[in-house]
Amino acid sequence: MAIISVADLSHAQLFPPGGVNNQPVIPFPVAPPAPPPPRIEVPVVPQMNSPPPFALQNTTPGLVTQDTPPKRVLKRERRPSFGERVARCLDDGAAWGLNPNQRAAYSRQCANQ
Repeated sequence: MAIISVADLSHAQLFPPGGVNNQPVIPFPVAPPAPPPPRIEVPVVPQMNSPPPFALQNTTPGLVTQDTPPKRVLKRERRPSFGERVARCLDDGAAWGLNPNQRAAYSRQCANQ
């Protein structure tokens, strides 16, 4: 009985006039057009002889005369004391793996420089 009902359903399909081969053809979807390529802009390269930016045009440069050297702005650093130099030299010798006798000789020579 089940075989008969399945066979009846398969005959119930409707075909367009002219048969199965006369069906309309559905075209494939068309891809959207490609986007335009990005604009490539060359950056402006500043020239050596170009005027300075507007923000810097109203500033007055410092006066430097050619016959006298400019004043020293930076002070000379204070030399570490002898004890600080010895401690640094002992630490360096220990970091290099020197034994105590080598470390003493190295620290004397290093601290007196």
